Amino acid sequence: MTQSYVIIGDGIAGSSAAETLREEAPDADVTVITDEGEALYNRILIKEFAKGKLPEAPISIHSDSWYEDRDIDLRLNTVVTNVDPDAHTLSTHEGEEIEYDKLLVATGGTPTQLPVENSDAEGIHHFWTFQDARAIREHAENSDTGVVVGAGLLGIDLAAICAAQGIDAHYLMRGECWWRYALSPDGAEIIHDALDERGVTPVFGSGVDRFETDDEGHVVSTVDPNGDTYDSDFVGIAIGLDFNAELLQNTEVECDDGIVVDEFMQTNDPDIFAAGDITQFHDVILGERTQNGAWGSAKEQGTIAAKNMVDSGSEEFRWVSSYSITHFDFPFLSFGHPTLGDDEAEMKYEDNTWRRITFKDGKIIGGVLVGDLSPQSAYKKLMREERVVSDQKDVLLEKRVDLEKVAPAQQ
Repeated sequence: MTQSYVIIGDGIAGSSAAETLREEAPDADVTVITDEGEALYNRILIKEFAKGKLPEAPISIHSDSWYEDRDIDLRLNTVVTNVDPDAHTLSTHEGEEIEYDKLLVATGGTPTQLPVENSDAEGIHHFWTFQDARAIREHAENSDTGVVVGAGLLGIDLAAICAAQGIDAHYLMRGECWWRYALSPDGAEIIHDALDERGVTPVFGSGVDRFETDDEGHVVSTVDPNGDTYDSDFVGIAIGLDFNAELLQNTEVECDDGIVVDEFMQTNDPDIFAAGDITQFHDVILGERTQNGAWGSAKEQGTIAAKNMVDSGSEEFRWVSSYSITHFDFPFLSFGHPTLGDDEAEMKYEDNTWRRITFKDGKIIGGVLVGDLSPQSAYKKLMREERVVSDQKDVLLEKRVDLEKVAPAQQ
């Protein structure tokens, strides 16, 4: 009988899974279901669109015909309301019941709402979808003052959008620096200065107590817990994701702030897999369960999930992720798990050149490079090899990393 593969979600994880399934199982039925109204687009580039730097056209990756040409059944604007693992069926908002032999859940997340007064006011934006980017661009082009909340990788995108659109903005952060779990104040200072130069003022030890609105319900100012008030007719919030795992909540599939999968992207139900942001996956390099929302990681997870849906246990997910920021005059790249570990080493070289490496059990598990990205290949190689190198920090922090100087692994 023909196998039926169903994918919920058409982000990069779901789309790469669909493409791989068609390659691995050319005669199978492949269905992709998404609640969005458009096919796969580049989530990396939507920030450039929101900044006003790109038109819409380059953002789209797949047209509807891409799916048709591969005999993939794409269901846009379709909400899955229930999954029944015992019956191997799912239901949609229109009452349709769809059968599956293998199911992939790649539903990602929904931006977390701030639990404060007026957080749903007009003019307050979350940045996740292409539709979000369209609304942000339109509003930002007509705004004078702004506030950004969320000192992470999505928050810096919102800050850069404010800068590009000429908004006089304040960037409110709870800690003493931007991305405080991955950068020290020395490294973050490079980012802070770059923001200042672009009209975005970092504010530390801050946050949001409430938003104030006008008579029409549009945000006009932000009040922080210290009692300081910032004019803001534009607000961008990026404080994390609530993972869209509710479809499996009433099933036996294990969920824990996401969907728990093994190194094959398989849940504890042998016929249900998950990929992308939503997964709590077993990282074979780190040696523990973790989560990663990077584009490359999600793409590879979708590919690996598909291969194991066709041939269970055939290929494990083994990946060193990367995330780059291109908003400034200097490059910025994080890799692996820069916020984890039990040891670290860092050094500042010039005004805009800094690096930090994180270790666990003596092995490199991640890092951040600012200004000079040339060491990334060496660090990633050592990470994949799982070599104990934390006792050689002086060699690893040399401006030019020479792997021949790194002592061989102990036998």
